[in-house]
Amino acid sequence: MLVVRPISMSDYDALHTCAVESGHGFTSLPVNQELLTNRITHSEYSFAKPQVTEPGDEGYLMVGFDSDSDEVAGCTGIEASIGWDVPFYSYHISTIVHSSPKLGVNNVVKLLTFGNNYTGCSEICTLFLREKFRGGLNGRLMSKCRFLMMAEHPHRFSKTVFAEMRGVSDEEGNSPFWQWLQENFFSIDFTMADYLTGIGKKGFIADLMPKLPIYINLLSPAAQAVIGRVHDNTKPALSLLEKEGFTCRNYVDIFDGGPTVECDLRNIESVRHSFRAKVAISEHSSDNDYLISNTLFENFRAVAAKAAHDHATESVIIAPDVAAALQVEHGDYVRMLAQ
Repeated sequence: MLVVRPISMSDYDALHTCAVESGHGFTSLPVNQELLTNRITHSEYSFAKPQVTEPGDEGYLMVGFDSDSDEVAGCTGIEASIGWDVPFYSYHISTIVHSSPKLGVNNVVKLLTFGNNYTGCSEICTLFLREKFRGGLNGRLMSKCRFLMMAEHPHRFSKTVFAEMRGVSDEEGNSPFWQWLQENFFSIDFTMADYLTGIGKKGFIADLMPKLPIYINLLSPAAQAVIGRVHDNTKPALSLLEKEGFTCRNYVDIFDGGPTVECDLRNIESVRHSFRAKVAISEHSSDNDYLISNTLFENFRAVAAKAAHDHATESVIIAPDVAAALQVEHGDYVRMLAQ
Protein backbone atom coordinates (compact mmCIF):
# COMPACT_ATOMS: atom_id res chain seq x y z
CA MET A 1 0.00 0.00 0.00
CA LEU A 2 1.29 3.47 -0.88
CA VAL A 3 1.03 5.91 2.03
CA VAL A 4 1.59 9.67 1.74
CA ARG A 5 3.04 11.52 4.72
CA PRO A 6 5.06 14.70 5.42
CA ILE A 7 8.73 14.38 4.55
CA SER A 8 11.38 14.12 7.27
CA MET A 9 15.14 14.50 7.22
CA SER A 10 15.52 10.71 7.24
CA ASP A 11 14.04 10.79 3.71
CA TYR A 12 16.96 12.79 2.29
CA ASP A 13 18.51 9.90 0.35
CA ALA A 14 15.14 9.01 -1.17
CA LEU A 15 14.49 12.65 -2.15
CA HIS A 16 17.94 12.83 -3.73
CA THR A 17 17.09 9.70 -5.74
CA CYS A 18 13.88 11.35 -6.93
CA ALA A 19 15.85 14.47 -7.91
CA VAL A 20 18.29 12.42 -9.98
CA GLU A 21 15.58 10.33 -11.63
CA SER A 22 13.35 13.32 -12.43
CA GLY A 23 15.88 14.58 -14.99
CA HIS A 24 16.34 17.95 -16.67
CA GLY A 25 13.68 20.63 -16.44
CA PHE A 26 12.36 19.62 -13.01
CA THR A 27 13.23 22.94 -11.36
CA SER A 28 11.81 22.18 -7.90
CA LEU A 29 14.05 19.11 -7.44
CA PRO A 30 17.64 20.28 -8.02
CA VAL A 31 20.38 17.71 -7.49
CA ASN A 32 21.97 19.80 -4.74
CA GLN A 33 22.49 18.58 -1.18
CA GLU A 34 22.16 21.98 0.48
CA LEU A 35 18.99 22.89 -1.37
CA LEU A 36 17.29 19.52 -0.83
CA THR A 37 18.23 19.62 2.86
CA ASN A 38 16.85 23.15 3.17
CA ARG A 39 13.68 22.07 1.41
CA ILE A 40 13.13 19.28 3.94
CA THR A 41 13.94 21.55 6.88
CA HIS A 42 11.50 24.19 5.65
CA SER A 43 8.77 21.57 5.18
CA GLU A 44 9.27 20.25 8.71
CA TYR A 45 9.02 23.83 10.00
CA SER A 46 5.89 24.47 7.92
CA PHE A 47 4.02 21.35 9.06
CA ALA A 48 4.87 22.09 12.69
CA LYS A 49 4.00 25.79 12.50
CA PRO A 50 1.14 26.42 14.96
CA GLN A 51 -2.03 28.43 14.49
CA VAL A 52 -1.70 29.24 10.79
CA THR A 53 -4.72 31.37 9.84
CA GLU A 54 -3.69 32.41 6.32
CA PRO A 55 -1.13 31.30 3.73
CA GLY A 56 2.40 32.59 4.17
CA ASP A 57 5.90 31.32 3.55
CA GLU A 58 4.98 27.69 4.27
CA GLY A 59 6.14 24.95 1.93
CA TYR A 60 4.69 21.48 2.40
CA LEU A 61 6.65 18.56 0.95
CA MET A 62 5.38 14.98 1.22
CA VAL A 63 6.58 11.55 0.20
CA GLY A 64 4.71 8.42 -0.78
CA PHE A 65 6.17 5.23 0.63
CA ASP A 66 5.40 1.55 0.21
CA SER A 67 4.03 0.28 3.52
CA ASP A 68 5.46 -3.21 2.89
CA SER A 69 9.01 -2.33 1.87
CA ASP A 70 9.16 1.19 3.37
CA GLU A 71 10.71 2.31 0.05
CA VAL A 72 9.92 5.88 -1.01
CA ALA A 73 8.03 5.89 -4.31
CA GLY A 74 7.90 9.61 -5.01
CA CYS A 75 7.19 13.06 -3.70
CA THR A 76 4.59 15.79 -3.97
CA GLY A 77 4.30 19.30 -2.59
CA ILE A 78 2.45 22.57 -2.10
CA GLU A 79 3.81 26.08 -1.71
CA ALA A 80 1.25 28.01 0.34
CA SER A 81 1.96 31.44 -1.12
CA ILE A 82 4.70 32.05 -3.67
CA GLY A 83 6.68 35.13 -4.60
CA TRP A 84 7.08 36.84 -1.24
CA ASP A 85 10.68 35.90 -0.46
CA VAL A 86 11.91 34.84 -3.93
CA PRO A 87 10.40 36.41 -7.09
CA PHE A 88 8.27 34.14 -9.26
CA TYR A 89 8.44 35.03 -12.95
CA SER A 90 6.31 34.00 -15.90
CA TYR A 91 5.40 35.13 -19.40
CA HIS A 92 1.88 36.14 -20.32
CA ILE A 93 0.72 35.62 -23.90
CA SER A 94 -1.44 38.47 -25.17
CA THR A 95 -2.86 39.32 -28.58
CA ILE A 96 -2.78 42.70 -30.28
CA VAL A 97 -3.86 43.90 -33.70
CA HIS A 98 -1.78 46.10 -35.99
CA SER A 99 -4.29 47.66 -38.35
CA SER A 100 -4.26 50.25 -41.10
CA PRO A 101 -7.66 50.72 -42.77
CA LYS A 102 -6.14 53.00 -45.42
CA LEU A 103 -3.74 50.27 -46.53
CA GLY A 104 -6.16 47.43 -45.93
CA VAL A 105 -3.70 45.76 -43.59
CA ASN A 106 -4.87 43.92 -40.49
CA ASN A 107 -2.21 41.84 -38.70
CA VAL A 108 -2.91 39.87 -35.53
CA VAL A 109 0.24 39.28 -33.48
CA LYS A 110 0.99 37.70 -30.11
CA LEU A 111 3.29 39.01 -27.42
CA LEU A 112 5.16 37.52 -24.47
CA THR A 113 5.14 39.90 -21.48
CA PHE A 114 7.44 39.29 -18.51
CA GLY A 115 5.83 39.60 -15.05
CA ASN A 116 5.07 38.36 -11.51
CA ASN A 117 1.38 37.68 -11.92
CA TYR A 118 1.13 34.68 -9.57
CA THR A 119 2.57 36.36 -6.49
CA GLY A 120 0.55 35.30 -3.43
CA CYS A 121 -1.03 32.24 -5.06
CA SER A 122 -0.63 28.65 -3.89
CA GLU A 123 1.42 26.37 -6.11
CA ILE A 124 1.13 22.60 -6.36
CA CYS A 125 4.56 21.35 -7.29
CA THR A 126 7.30 18.72 -7.02
CA LEU A 127 5.06 15.86 -8.15
CA PHE A 128 7.28 12.96 -9.10
CA LEU A 129 6.55 9.23 -9.02
CA ARG A 130 9.35 6.78 -9.67
CA GLU A 131 8.81 4.64 -12.73
CA LYS A 132 8.39 1.26 -11.02
CA PHE A 133 5.56 2.66 -8.88
CA ARG A 134 3.58 4.15 -11.77
CA GLY A 135 0.59 1.86 -11.66
CA GLY A 136 -2.88 1.53 -10.18
CA LEU A 137 -4.06 4.57 -8.24
CA ASN A 138 -0.59 5.66 -7.14
CA GLY A 139 -0.35 8.59 -9.54
CA ARG A 140 -3.81 9.85 -8.59
CA LEU A 141 -3.01 9.53 -4.91
CA MET A 142 0.23 11.51 -5.17
CA SER A 143 -1.51 14.27 -7.11
CA LYS A 144 -4.93 14.42 -5.43
CA CYS A 145 -3.83 14.00 -1.81
CA ARG A 146 -2.91 17.68 -2.00
CA PHE A 147 -6.52 18.55 -2.81
CA LEU A 148 -7.77 16.49 0.14
CA MET A 149 -5.41 18.51 2.33
CA MET A 150 -6.67 21.77 0.83
CA ALA A 151 -10.30 20.76 1.29
CA GLU A 152 -9.70 19.94 4.95
CA HIS A 153 -7.50 22.96 5.74
CA PRO A 154 -8.51 25.70 3.25
CA HIS A 155 -7.33 28.56 5.48
CA ARG A 156 -3.73 27.51 4.88
CA PHE A 157 -3.95 28.07 1.13
CA SER A 158 -4.71 30.88 -1.33
CA LYS A 159 -7.90 31.26 -3.34
CA THR A 160 -6.00 30.62 -6.58
CA VAL A 161 -4.02 27.42 -7.02
CA PHE A 162 -1.67 26.93 -9.95
CA ALA A 163 0.89 24.50 -11.33
CA GLU A 164 3.82 24.98 -13.70
CA MET A 165 3.99 22.15 -16.21
CA ARG A 166 7.35 21.04 -17.55
CA GLY A 167 7.83 22.22 -21.12
CA VAL A 168 9.48 20.54 -24.09
CA SER A 169 13.17 19.62 -23.85
CA ASP A 170 15.25 16.79 -25.29
CA GLU A 171 17.08 13.99 -23.48
CA GLU A 172 20.13 16.22 -23.00
CA GLY A 173 17.97 18.92 -21.44
CA ASN A 174 18.00 21.31 -24.38
CA SER A 175 14.91 23.52 -24.69
CA PRO A 176 14.04 25.03 -28.11
CA PHE A 177 12.37 27.96 -26.34
CA TRP A 178 15.37 28.70 -24.15
CA GLN A 179 17.76 28.25 -27.08
CA TRP A 180 16.30 31.32 -28.76
CA LEU A 181 16.51 33.35 -25.53
CA GLN A 182 20.05 32.14 -24.97
CA GLU A 183 21.18 33.19 -28.43
CA ASN A 184 19.68 36.66 -28.09
CA PHE A 185 19.85 37.57 -24.39
CA PHE A 186 21.77 35.00 -22.32
CA SER A 187 25.09 33.22 -22.44
CA ILE A 188 24.22 30.15 -20.36
CA ASP A 189 22.54 26.94 -21.50
CA PHE A 190 19.13 25.72 -20.40
CA THR A 191 20.34 23.15 -17.89
CA MET A 192 22.46 25.75 -16.09
CA ALA A 193 19.64 28.34 -16.06
CA ASP A 194 17.22 25.69 -14.81
CA TYR A 195 19.66 24.61 -12.10
CA LEU A 196 20.35 28.17 -10.93
CA THR A 197 16.63 28.77 -10.61
CA GLY A 198 16.19 25.53 -8.69
CA ILE A 199 18.81 26.55 -6.12
CA GLY A 200 17.25 30.00 -5.67
CA LYS A 201 19.76 32.09 -7.63
CA LYS A 202 17.23 33.98 -9.76
CA GLY A 203 18.97 37.35 -9.90
CA PHE A 204 20.24 36.71 -13.43
CA ILE A 205 16.65 36.52 -14.66
CA ALA A 206 15.80 40.09 -13.71
CA ASP A 207 19.22 41.27 -14.86
CA LEU A 208 19.21 39.71 -18.33
CA MET A 209 15.62 38.96 -19.29
CA PRO A 210 14.22 41.41 -21.89
CA LYS A 211 12.02 43.92 -20.09
CA LEU A 212 9.84 44.83 -23.08
CA PRO A 213 7.28 42.47 -24.61
CA ILE A 214 8.60 39.97 -27.17
CA TYR A 215 6.78 39.44 -30.47
CA ILE A 216 6.27 35.69 -30.73
CA ASN A 217 6.54 35.75 -34.53
CA LEU A 218 10.15 36.93 -34.16
CA LEU A 219 11.12 33.75 -32.31
CA SER A 220 12.60 30.82 -34.18
CA PRO A 221 10.05 28.35 -35.63
CA ALA A 222 11.30 25.70 -33.19
CA ALA A 223 10.74 28.02 -30.21
CA GLN A 224 7.28 29.07 -31.40
CA ALA A 225 6.27 25.42 -31.84
CA VAL A 226 6.78 24.49 -28.18
CA ILE A 227 5.09 27.46 -26.47
CA GLY A 228 2.30 26.11 -24.28
CA ARG A 229 3.27 22.46 -24.87
CA VAL A 230 4.32 19.99 -22.19
CA HIS A 231 7.08 17.39 -21.97
CA ASP A 232 5.90 13.89 -22.91
CA ASN A 233 6.52 12.69 -19.33
CA THR A 234 4.27 15.49 -18.04
CA LYS A 235 1.22 14.74 -20.19
CA PRO A 236 -0.42 12.39 -17.63
CA ALA A 237 -0.04 15.01 -14.87
CA LEU A 238 -1.52 17.71 -17.11
CA SER A 239 -4.45 15.45 -18.01
CA LEU A 240 -5.20 14.86 -14.31
CA LEU A 241 -5.18 18.58 -13.58
CA GLU A 242 -7.37 19.43 -16.56
CA LYS A 243 -9.96 16.94 -15.27
CA GLU A 244 -9.76 18.79 -11.93
CA GLY A 245 -10.76 22.02 -13.64
CA PHE A 246 -7.32 23.53 -14.15
CA THR A 247 -6.84 25.55 -17.31
CA CYS A 248 -4.11 27.64 -18.90
CA ARG A 249 -4.79 31.40 -18.75
CA ASN A 250 -2.04 32.14 -21.27
CA TYR A 251 0.82 32.06 -18.78
CA VAL A 252 3.93 30.07 -19.69
CA ASP A 253 7.28 29.27 -18.12
CA ILE A 254 10.09 31.70 -18.90
CA PHE A 255 12.63 28.93 -19.56
CA ASP A 256 10.93 26.19 -21.56
CA GLY A 257 7.60 27.79 -22.55
CA GLY A 258 5.59 25.11 -20.74
CA PRO A 259 2.04 26.08 -19.74
CA THR A 260 0.99 27.25 -16.28
CA VAL A 261 -2.48 26.00 -15.33
CA GLU A 262 -4.69 27.38 -12.57
CA CYS A 263 -8.03 26.93 -10.81
CA ASP A 264 -9.91 28.55 -7.92
CA LEU A 265 -9.44 26.33 -4.87
CA ARG A 266 -13.18 26.03 -4.27
CA ASN A 267 -13.74 24.90 -7.89
CA ILE A 268 -11.19 22.09 -7.92
CA GLU A 269 -13.18 18.92 -8.60
CA SER A 270 -11.51 16.88 -5.84
CA VAL A 271 -12.09 19.68 -3.34
CA ARG A 272 -15.75 20.03 -4.35
CA HIS A 273 -16.53 16.31 -4.28
CA SER A 274 -14.51 15.18 -1.28
CA PHE A 275 -16.43 14.54 1.92
CA ARG A 276 -15.95 13.61 5.57
CA ALA A 277 -17.00 10.28 7.07
CA LYS A 278 -16.85 8.75 10.53
CA VAL A 279 -14.60 5.71 10.80
CA ALA A 280 -15.51 2.15 11.75
CA ILE A 281 -12.67 -0.36 11.56
CA SER A 282 -13.45 -3.85 10.28
CA GLU A 283 -12.82 -6.18 7.39
CA HIS A 284 -15.36 -5.64 4.61
CA SER A 285 -16.19 -6.85 1.10
CA SER A 286 -16.63 -3.53 -0.69
CA ASP A 287 -14.93 -3.13 -4.09
CA ASN A 288 -15.29 0.66 -4.15
CA ASP A 289 -12.01 2.57 -4.47
CA TYR A 290 -11.41 5.82 -2.60
CA LEU A 291 -8.60 8.21 -1.88
CA ILE A 292 -8.69 8.67 1.89
CA SER A 293 -6.83 11.04 4.20
CA ASN A 294 -6.99 11.67 7.91
CA THR A 295 -8.05 15.11 9.10
CA LEU A 296 -4.76 15.93 10.83
CA PHE A 297 -2.20 18.33 9.46
CA GLU A 298 1.20 17.85 11.07
CA ASN A 299 0.60 14.08 10.98
CA PHE A 300 -1.22 14.06 7.63
CA ARG A 301 -1.62 10.66 5.98
CA ALA A 302 -3.34 9.61 2.76
CA VAL A 303 -3.88 6.30 0.96
CA ALA A 304 -5.81 4.77 -1.93
CA ALA A 305 -7.91 1.92 -0.61
CA LYS A 306 -11.22 0.10 -0.81
CA ALA A 307 -13.85 1.18 1.71
CA ALA A 308 -17.55 0.69 2.49
CA HIS A 309 -19.14 4.11 2.68
CA ASP A 310 -22.69 4.62 3.94
CA HIS A 311 -23.99 7.94 2.65
CA ALA A 312 -27.05 7.89 4.93
CA THR A 313 -25.05 7.66 8.15
CA GLU A 314 -21.99 9.52 6.81
CA SER A 315 -19.82 6.66 8.03
CA VAL A 316 -17.21 4.44 6.43
CA ILE A 317 -15.82 1.00 7.16
CA ILE A 318 -12.09 0.64 6.50
CA ALA A 319 -9.83 -2.36 7.00
CA PRO A 320 -7.46 -2.45 10.00
CA ASP A 321 -4.34 -2.03 7.84
CA VAL A 322 -5.84 1.06 6.18
CA ALA A 323 -6.73 2.53 9.60
CA ALA A 324 -3.18 1.88 10.81
CA ALA A 325 -1.71 3.56 7.72
CA LEU A 326 -3.95 6.60 8.25
CA GLN A 327 -3.30 6.62 12.00
CA VAL A 328 -7.03 6.76 12.79
CA GLU A 329 -9.14 4.94 15.34
CA HIS A 330 -12.80 3.98 15.59
CA GLY A 331 -14.92 7.15 15.73
CA ASP A 332 -12.31 9.42 14.09
CA TYR A 333 -13.10 11.25 10.86
CA VAL A 334 -11.45 10.90 7.48
CA ARG A 335 -11.81 12.82 4.22
CA MET A 336 -12.69 10.72 1.17
CA LEU A 337 -12.85 10.99 -2.59
CA ALA A 338 -14.47 8.32 -4.75
CA GLN A 339 -12.47 6.96 -7.69
